[in-house]
Amino acid sequence: VQLVESGGGLVQPGGSLRLSCAASGFTFSSYAMSWYRQAPGEERKLVASISGAGHSTNYANSVKGRFTISRDNAKKMVYLQMNSLKAEDTAVYYCEREGVPVWGQGTQVTVSS
Repeated sequence: VQLVESGGGLVQPGGSLRLSCAASGFTFSSYAMSWYRQAPGEERKLVASISGAGHSTNYANSVKGRFTISRDNAKKMVYLQMNSLKAEDTAVYYCEREGVPVWGQGTQVTVSS
């Protein structure tokens, strides 16, 4: 069972990034998936979640209207499209499988001019 994130990097305020998470080793469509983030000195916080079939999503208030979570069950991928990025979005972003938790290694997102 493995989750591998990619797509992080350095972006200017107002810019966009798309994070990807590749899943393997389990029946992907049977599990809700989430993105979390952890800024330096802070606890890990939920950013967005999506149901197994992709019909239901949930977002933290801080990212509503700017971030979009999606999934492709055929490819066993989950995505986080991040628009209108702000400095306070700077964090390590983690992909997580709900239920019996599985975590990826994280990908750094830095929003700075």
